[in-house]
Amino acid sequence: MVLVILTTFSCSEDTIDLEGLGSVKGRVVKVGTNEPLENVKISTNPGSSTVFTNAEGFYLLENVPSGDYSLSAQREGLLAVFEGITVISDRELEVVFEMDVETAGNRPPDAAVLLTPADNATNLPIELGLVWSSNDPDNDELKYTVTLRNDENTNVEVFENITDTTFALSGLAYGVKYFWQVASSDDINDPVNSSTFAFETGIPPNNRIVFTRLVQGNSVIYSSDESGATEIALTSESKNSFRPRRNVATGKIAFLQSVGSQTHLFTMNEDGSQVRQVTSQVGVSGFNLEEIDFSWDANGSKLLFPNQDKLYSINATGSGLSLVYQTTNGNLITEVDKNENTGIIAVKTNDLDGYSVEILTINNSGVLQNTVLTGLTGAAGGINLSVDGSKLLYTRDISGSENTSYRRLDSHMFIHNFNGSPAIDLSIEKPSGTNDLDARFSPNEASVIYVNTSNDGISARNIQTVPILDLGNRTGLLENAAMPDWE
Repeated sequence: MVLVILTTFSCSEDTIDLEGLGSVKGRVVKVGTNEPLENVKISTNPGSSTVFTNAEGFYLLENVPSGDYSLSAQREGLLAVFEGITVISDRELEVVFEMDVETAGNRPPDAAVLLTPADNATNLPIELGLVWSSNDPDNDELKYTVTLRNDENTNVEVFENITDTTFALSGLAYGVKYFWQVASSDDINDPVNSSTFAFETGIPPNNRIVFTRLVQGNSVIYSSDESGATEIALTSESKNSFRPRRNVATGKIAFLQSVGSQTHLFTMNEDGSQVRQVTSQVGVSGFNLEEIDFSWDANGSKLLFPNQDKLYSINATGSGLSLVYQTTNGNLITEVDKNENTGIIAVKTNDLDGYSVEILTINNSGVLQNTVLTGLTGAAGGINLSVDGSKLLYTRDISGSENTSYRRLDSHMFIHNFNGSPAIDLSIEKPSGTNDLDARFSPNEASVIYVNTSNDGISARNIQTVPILDLGNRTGLLENAAMPDWE
């Protein structure tokens, strides 16, 4: 807005000198607030003179030849203002400018149009791409913010400063309905929100195998189908999670996770959701965390776990911690496995270096039932009771080697029969120079799943399976993987 006031300096009867000099004065203020604007350039076209407003927004153009001009007010960041004026000799013209920011005429972006996934789409994967289209009437560069909510909890995820009209979502939960919205911003006007679309992820696949894999220095738990074709990460790469154990009755997976300098028991759903810490007062500990194992108990309502020379029971809710068994010779309890049908508990103990191994069974009262292994040199472990409790699967380094690095040279898998039949060596077809470790029965007990790795102690570990009645048919299942469980 421009206000023009004509002020008379002197009068010369009724005549006006059109060829003399006049002046232009005025003030420049901000639109709406009348705040004075300093350092605004005031000039005429055709050119006569140029001045800048002072701290109060005032300016004065003197000795301007009479005539017609375009008077302008200009400053970086503000919209330039122009006004046609006529300068009259010996007259003072007053012009007040109101200036606005240079983006005052800028129009906001149109609301984004959500394209993919379609509204109310169902049975979607837990990793998917969001796609939308957008437009800005002034062709400004736009940035987008994606907001994601779900119907399971009050969590709101916000993804900002997106410059493309696509965004990849990962880590979604199975069987959950999500709601997403896109806000478009030109960094000038207020952001404009799109409509809100909904989509629902599918149910989790029936992945019966769980295992671990090292990712960026941490152990991450995965699930897989029985062909090894479908893998799903269940735990975060930012945490060290290991030794997963499925419980079919409850649909839960128990596992170990590092918490500061301690290791504790956790549970989660089979899709990795609803993670819950179980132990707190007493953690899981022993001579080597990579060797420690625990067991489900009471149809999934309890867990058995070792802490040094003691075996504890705890409710899956974290309550009811109780001592079940303690070794009489001070050796450490490293592994435990319980058979729900018979109530028998298998325990593996060893000294501080992992040797002087004993594998034995006890009842719920901690009373010794059977001694499976004792008095042999070398490492042993990987205990797993059969469904009917008549057999025990375990591994043992038949080389008898004992060293400070706990390196095994020739670890075989064995099935011990409690009926007195000779033990069965399942590793007779094992490649020389390798170890078979962490063996577990398959759900139908027709085969076993295990880890095979070079005995150099540093090579990759691979999960394989072998039929008990066809020991030459060793089949690779998962590469760079360890600690399998197959339920």
